[in-house]
This record gives sequence, C-alpha cells and structure tokens, in this order.
Amino acid sequence: MTELKTFNKQELEDFVSSGDFRNFDFLPISEHRAKSQIRNPKALDNQTLLVLALYDGKLAGYVGCFPDNYLIDGKIFHYAWLSTLFVSEEFRGKRIAKALLNKMFEEYEGNIIATEFTKEAEALYNIMGVFEYVYPKTGKRYYFRSDAAHIIPEKKPETKAAKPLFQITDAVANSLIALKNSVIKKPGFRFEILDQIDAESSEFMSKFQSKRNADEINVFIKNPWVLESKQKEEKYLFSSYAEAFKYVWVKVYDAENALTACSLLQLRNGNLKIPYLFSEASSLKNFVEFLSYFIVSNKVKTLTSYQKELNTQVEQSKTFPKIYERNFERRYLFHKELIQHLPEGFDPQYQDGDGDCMMT
Repeated sequence: MTELKTFNKQELEDFVSSGDFRNFDFLPISEHRAKSQIRNPKALDNQTLLVLALYDGKLAGYVGCFPDNYLIDGKIFHYAWLSTLFVSEEFRGKRIAKALLNKMFEEYEGNIIATEFTKEAEALYNIMGVFEYVYPKTGKRYYFRSDAAHIIPEKKPETKAAKPLFQITDAVANSLIALKNSVIKKPGFRFEILDQIDAESSEFMSKFQSKRNADEINVFIKNPWVLESKQKEEKYLFSSYAEAFKYVWVKVYDAENALTACSLLQLRNGNLKIPYLFSEASSLKNFVEFLSYFIVSNKVKTLTSYQKELNTQVEQSKTFPKIYERNFERRYLFHKELIQHLPEGFDPQYQDGDGDCMMT
C-alpha cells in the first residue's frame, strides 16, 4: 500500500533537524534546500512543501514544490511551482508519480505551474492531461569559449577516450579567443558588484514591475539551493553542490553617475544566467558593455537569457564576445484549474528568475 506524507514549513524543519530525512535509501531533499524552502517569504505556514510516497514503509518517491503568489487587483493569489519529482526504479509501474502529483494538486487546489522540466517529467504531465502550455518565453544561449572536452563526451559517451585530445583542442581555441577578447577592457563608467541588494538598488527596483522585491531576492541569495563545493551528495538526485556557484548583484551607472541598471547574475560552473534585470531598454548599452567585461574576466562559457530587450541590445553590439548562439524556448505548463482561476487575458510577465529557476 502507498502512504502519502505531507510536510509544511514546521514539519519540514522538524524532519530535517531530527535527521530523519537521512534514514532512507535516497534523500527526499537536501538540508540546505529544506532551510531555503522554509525561509521562502512567500510560503505560508500551512502550505505543503514536500510530499513523500511510502510503499510498505519504504520511501518510493517524492515531489517538492516552491510556493509563490501573484498580486491581482490588489489581492494575493497563491500558487506553487513543481520543483522536484522522483520515483525510485524499484517502485516504477505502481503509479507512484501520479499519486504524488495528484496529492500536490489537491493541496494547492490545482494552482500549480511547471517549467524547466525534464523530458520524462514533461511526458508524464502530458499523459495526465491536466496541464496546458502557456506564456512561452523565447531566448538565446550565447557561447564564449570552446568546451569540447565536456560537451562531446557528455553527448557521445563512446568518445570519452578522446577527452585528452578535446582538451588540447579547447586550449588552443580558447587561447585564440582570449587574444580576440583582449580588446575588451574594464568599462570607463562606474559599476558596482555586491553580494546582495542594497538600499539604493531597492529604491531603483521599485520603479519597475516585478514578481519579487529586493528583500525576497536577498533571502534566496543568502539561502541558495546549490552550495559551492567539490563534494557531491550521492543520495540526492537534484541540484545540491557545484564546483563554482555564486550570485552577484550588479549596479551600472551612466556618465552623469546616475544608476541606470541593476541585475542579479548567477554563475554556475562557468554558465551564466540573468535571473533579474531592472533597466529601461534605452539604458542597456552600458550594461551590455559591463556584461562583456564580466564574461571575459570570469571566463564564462555560456549565457542563457530570456531578457528580450537585453538580447536585442546584445545583437546590436559589435564587441559582445560571443562565438556562437542558439535560440532557446522556456515553456510553462499551467494546471488547467489554475488557468480557470486567473483573470481572462492575464499575463504573468515573468523574468528569468521567477519560479524556482533562479535557485539552480
């Protein structure tokens, strides 16, 4: 028999602090992710954050979610993002995943969204027939360095023996790229790189529409789901550690020393994202110049951006250090009941970091 066990903030805190979450063959959550979930300013005390499926007393699988809300006509509307879904191979075929998802749907009255999902999860969501694709975002992935030693063996495991050759190729190619990028210097205008959002930035951000304010973003900067470490958590199958992981808050000024752009950057193992960007489209030129400098200085491999105005400015830049680019699409699956609960013509106006995207 399958038993489903739910955890709200307090229950999750007790579960993790007691060490009971480690008493399984695999972990249903990491300790630092649990603490971050508990500190989520938009999570209510009684909302479910994690559901375990126990089959004859053994952990068979789990589903996690990330509570969020909209402000619609001055009223707060609560919903959640699916953030993890896993079922052990030992229990495949017992409809565990569907039971977990249906429980989470029940807990949130269908107000559930999924994005950045795996192909396997997407197939299950479609089979269940309760989701619809809405509000897709088109974006770009820009490439700045040769990384054949990592990309090729990952896509074609049979080439692992040739990894030393790929490393040599990368070294030669990146030396030439570095020579080309040597013309990119530190910008002459003022900019600041901080470890969290300050008061000046907070005031600047208030001029723009945003799903998260400065205090909320700072909570997640201080409580990441991924810790910088060479260690690995073998018993937890979702993001937990990375050799390099950091958030930085960037402030860019114009020639008159007026703040014109603020942004949260997330850098993970050489791959850059821009979860939040606050700027008028007409003021992005300096930010793109700063971004070029940051990419070269930090030996960034890729940048994935769904920030339309920024991508337009990048395409117009003659010095942006990309060597290749690809079109990308981020798709959102909204539960049909959630769509019915939202006003007609509703537009979530998501930034790249809305949802659990900024956390991993």
